[in-house]
Amino acid sequence: MQPTVTQLTNELVASYARAGGINHLDGKNLPSKRAITNITCDLLRLLFPGFFDEKLIHSSEIKAETAALLDSVIGSLEDEIRKSLEYNPPADLVKKDISSAAHALTLEFLGQLPRVREILQTDVEAAFNGDPAALSKEEVIVAYPFIEAIAVQRLAHELYKKNVPLIPRIMAEWAHARTGMDLHPGARIGTHFFVDHCTGTVVGETAVIGNHVKMYHGVTLGAKSTAGGQQLRGKKRHPTIEDRVTIYPGATILGGETVIGAGSTIGGNVFIMDSVASNSLVIYDGLDMRVLNKSDRQTAVDFQI
Repeated sequence: MQPTVTQLTNELVASYARAGGINHLDGKNLPSKRAITNITCDLLRLLFPGFFDEKLIHSSEIKAETAALLDSVIGSLEDEIRKSLEYNPPADLVKKDISSAAHALTLEFLGQLPRVREILQTDVEAAFNGDPAALSKEEVIVAYPFIEAIAVQRLAHELYKKNVPLIPRIMAEWAHARTGMDLHPGARIGTHFFVDHCTGTVVGETAVIGNHVKMYHGVTLGAKSTAGGQQLRGKKRHPTIEDRVTIYPGATILGGETVIGAGSTIGGNVFIMDSVASNSLVIYDGLDMRVLNKSDRQTAVDFQI
């Protein structure tokens, strides 16, 4: 005999009592994942006008279109930020101040969009200049998942810096699901960043990436260990990658004290937990990992250096 709806309901509600740790009942209203997805899509439209729209936007219409879209985003984002602050309010906020704080944070965040656009322009340039398969910058924006991933990360990073709970992670995980690249909103990423192919790349919360860094698919900038759990919160756990570094597919670089020096090239499938001097070439020859000086052309191999 098949169970009735009443029986199924009773069994499921009983599980809510047994496994209460994954319920969220009678508490603060959490930010809506669906609303944040819609907001993120609208933010991409503001960052790349004409690229994420269904219709062509004429330059004569751009001011009115932008004003209307901004007005919509302000209202919806302010609501979600308010929910986030109510869920986990900063110590210096009292309940009556949360609404005004949400409004101020929303406007401060949107005020950063012109600056974010300037940085994203360098990312588009890096992707186009770094990939001979790219036919145009327009193709890079509409077809490369990396651009969507880094655009969302740079947006989420602005909210992360303002200590807005939950929303930056929701945004970043939405981009992760769409693009295959996991960029934590806490990571500090410089200009002219490019990850070719994008899929499977992971950049942790406390990673620092300099300017003109190029990476490939399957690269991990991770922590040596997370066994300490919550005791590690706020500590530098992920590596620092200095300027003009290239990291080839499958490389794993771990540790908050690990620094990859400027101008270095990290070969595919290497595993690094110690710092590397500037202008190094790190390769794995199938047996051992070797660290070479790129200025020594007799020992260097044919890598992009």
